[in-house]
This record gives sequence, structure tokens and C-alpha cells, in this order.
Amino acid sequence: MADYDVVLLVEQALSDLDARQVRSLHEGLDDPVTYHVLLPLDDAAARVEASLGSLSGSELLAAPQVPMEAVDLDAVREDCRERSNADLTTSVAALEAAGATVASSALVTGPPVDELVAKVKQVDGRETIILTRPHVVAELFRLDWTSKARRELDVPVLHLLEHETFDEQAAGPDGISGA
Repeated sequence: MADYDVVLLVEQALSDLDARQVRSLHEGLDDPVTYHVLLPLDDAAARVEASLGSLSGSELLAAPQVPMEAVDLDAVREDCRERSNADLTTSVAALEAAGATVASSALVTGPPVDELVAKVKQVDGRETIILTRPHVVAELFRLDWTSKARRELDVPVLHLLEHETFDEQAAGPDGISGA
């Protein structure tokens, strides 16, 4: 019997609910199912930029309380790596607690969809599941990970919303979308 390899691209740590739902999709398959988990490394520069972007106009006109030179980007990068590693560890533990066999897990440092495509080819993946928060604008213009992956892969690509039950996903406009 050959393994049925499923590659997961997750945006944030999987909850126990997420892991149980993913595992439930493969119950009853004759072949053993193995999972490969990819999680993008939290980007330190984007975090600093986002925090600066959240300042209001009046805060921008005032003298900055902490000059940019004082921001330790190396410390922010290390914090991002630690957080991402913790999210990856949490995701693997949740899947294993749900009865899944996790063959590999990795932090993604390049474009997430490119890394997903490479992993699917490397392990001869039979299916891909992308778990994200809702990204309405990106999905509307087909710039989201799922749309990009569908253009690149010849395997089923399922998009699930993290931290929502299947019923909650089916009730909303985002819904569960499969290839």
C-alpha cells in the first residue's frame, strides 16, 4: 500500500478543531494517510511596517517615541522565528492528537505557494489543503493562496477557514471550496 500524502499549507497554528476536521476528511481511505505541514515564517519587516502603519495621522505628526534606529530588527526577526516555530509545533501536535501521521513539517521562507508546489512534487502529494483566515479581497481577485495553487497543481486543492467548523464555513459566502 502506498501512502496517500496530503500537503497542508497553514497560515497560523491549527486548533484542535482544525486538526480533527482535516483528519476527518481522510477517514475510511484504504491507503495510510501522511501529512506534510508548511507554515510561512512570520515576517519581521512586515510586522514592523504593520505596527507603524497602524499609527494615526496625529501620531505621525508627533515626534516618535521610539526612533527606528532603536528598533532591534534582529530581535524582532528572532521573535518571529520563535513564534512561527511554536505555531508549527502546535499544529503538528494537534494533528497527531487527532490521530494523524505527520511525515514532515517546515517553516516556509519563500513564497508560500511556490513552497507548496515544490513539496507536493517532492512527496508526490495526492491532495493539498490550505487553511487560512478569510481573505475576501484576495479571494475576489483570485490572488489568494488557494487560487494560485489551483493554477499550479494537478491535484485537488481544498481551502478551509481556520478555527471554523465545517457548518460555519458552509453557511458563509466563503464556504469550503474544492478543486
